[in-house]
Amino acid sequence: MSEYECYSPRIRSRGPEARVSERREAPPPPEPLPVPTVDAHTHLDACGCVNAEDVRAAMDRAAAVGVTRAVTVADDLASARWVVQAAQWDDRVVAAVALHPTRTAALTEDDHAEIERLARDPRVVAVGETGLDYYWDYSPPVAQQESFRRHIDLAKRLGKPLMIHDRDAHDDVLRILREEGAPDTVVFHCFSGDAAMARECADAGYVLSFAGPVTFRNARALREAAAVVPEGQLLVETDAPFLTPHPHRGRANEPYCLPWTVRGLADLREVPDDRVAAAAGHNAERVFGLAELPPAAVPGAPTGDTSRSA
Repeated sequence: MSEYECYSPRIRSRGPEARVSERREAPPPPEPLPVPTVDAHTHLDACGCVNAEDVRAAMDRAAAVGVTRAVTVADDLASARWVVQAAQWDDRVVAAVALHPTRTAALTEDDHAEIERLARDPRVVAVGETGLDYYWDYSPPVAQQESFRRHIDLAKRLGKPLMIHDRDAHDDVLRILREEGAPDTVVFHCFSGDAAMARECADAGYVLSFAGPVTFRNARALREAAAVVPEGQLLVETDAPFLTPHPHRGRANEPYCLPWTVRGLADLREVPDDRVAAAAGHNAERVFGLAELPPAAVPGAPTGDTSRSA
């Protein structure tokens, strides 16, 4: 994914209070989708959400344009604690927890144990994002691969989908999945491969999730990949606050921006936007078991301690 603008994990590691002050200008809301859909991967804490009121406001903005649910995803322990809490604040929000590959240089057994404890929460719908990132140099490949293998094992033991981060590491990601034996459900978040890789993943039964880069005119290989993914293995996501879709590339991203990606995918696949929105929504319901979840414990309730300190 090196041809797309992306953001250092050092930015991700700063608390939500800092991120509020860093936020870029937000685009105006897009035209609402004709049918509802699901943002399969976002980072509400990195979007500036701190408490239940923030989460509710972000999801209200999303719902106004047809994005009715979102999976908010952790990338470190502090974020993992926060997303599990956020999933109890609003029924429209569920969580995924893991240790991002760029965070794996000095993990301890206690770190892995806490991720497992958090991943067992009934409103955590996936183990992720985990995988390999050879673009940044914050963690050596050996440490990343060991952590990835442990997350694969955790997903299999819990019976939850594995949500993969794959940046400049396609061959090793696919190799390790073969070596370890993939969980029943594998989601490639922000898929960044070409059409050949998309076909290989689809043949293996993996689910491919597309974010804003699929709308970028210079992302030719990715756009070709998006056109060949079977409809039943397709998800859409924002990866907010990163990777804002065209025509607002470089501005702030949030779940309400998802319709631009949905419409970009629809154009590539030469189908109406309602078909992509409906398929991605139904696939997310199935992949993450959204219909089977317990309700949020205290939807919309005032928060207690929202500290993200480790």
